[in-house]
Amino acid sequence: MPLKLLHPRHWVSWLGVAIIYLLGRLPFPLLWAFGSFIGGLSYLFAGSRRRIARSNLQCCFPTLSNIAREYLLWKHFIWLGVAVLTQGVRWEISPARVRRLVHIRNQSIIDTYLTADRPIILLAPHFIALELGGAGLTALVHPCVHMYQRLRNPVMDWRVRRARCQFGSIPIERSDDLRGLIRIIKAGTPFIYLPDQDAGRRGIFVPFCDQPASTVPMLGRFAAKTNAVVIPTITRFLPWGRGVELCFYPPLEHFPNGDQIADTTQMNQVIEAHVRDLPAQYFWVHRRFKTRPDHLSPLYYLKRKR
Repeated sequence: MPLKLLHPRHWVSWLGVAIIYLLGRLPFPLLWAFGSFIGGLSYLFAGSRRRIARSNLQCCFPTLSNIAREYLLWKHFIWLGVAVLTQGVRWEISPARVRRLVHIRNQSIIDTYLTADRPIILLAPHFIALELGGAGLTALVHPCVHMYQRLRNPVMDWRVRRARCQFGSIPIERSDDLRGLIRIIKAGTPFIYLPDQDAGRRGIFVPFCDQPASTVPMLGRFAAKTNAVVIPTITRFLPWGRGVELCFYPPLEHFPNGDQIADTTQMNQVIEAHVRDLPAQYFWVHRRFKTRPDHLSPLYYLKRKR
């Protein structure tokens, strides 16, 4: 740990880290109950984040009634509360507790390619149980490499990075030279790839839930350069505090095909299918459609600049 993080200006951050850590030591069913209550209550006070999630749900589930969408939105905030309160569970978690909390389905899919020494890319959309699912993946299946975006708070950045590296996972900064990442994938370390956030003007517009979504078109390139198989990997919280489920699905077929738009569209279709199966636990509070084609008006409320 850098000694500069012990400066008094960081003491408030360290207090927050201590609280999150101590919460993580509580029994998981208790955290689930508290998190559900706090998440359901936060729905009433979430303000802008509730509006963002509501706009996303209106775009992605237009056939639902207003009542059904609002109920889905409320359930989403309940699961968000669970995700927030269980953040500290991963911090210094023991292998024994990982085995108790993370339930793995279809592990034979990834084991087949690990045994064959085939490079692997794990397509992992932003479902809110991703942190604990990642701990189960690296501790119980195989250490992985993942892209990492530095957090603004240096204390929290150090703490989160330490947790994600606990079982041998390798972090790669988004701004780093990607040639190193290619070498790691080719050497046999699975790559956890999270591609489903707004890519700004550097992305391409492909459909996601029938909406044009700015998406980074890198999955096909990574797969082509490494000869990797792409395995969809989904995490979800189980009800009543029974832990987290980590599920591997059959690899993408005929992927990549060399067409950037077709490859990225296929990726989004796979993500969308899993989102429709588990809508309440997808990360709806992100402005997924922030970047819009020029002929479309902004989807989200814009604050006036002073």
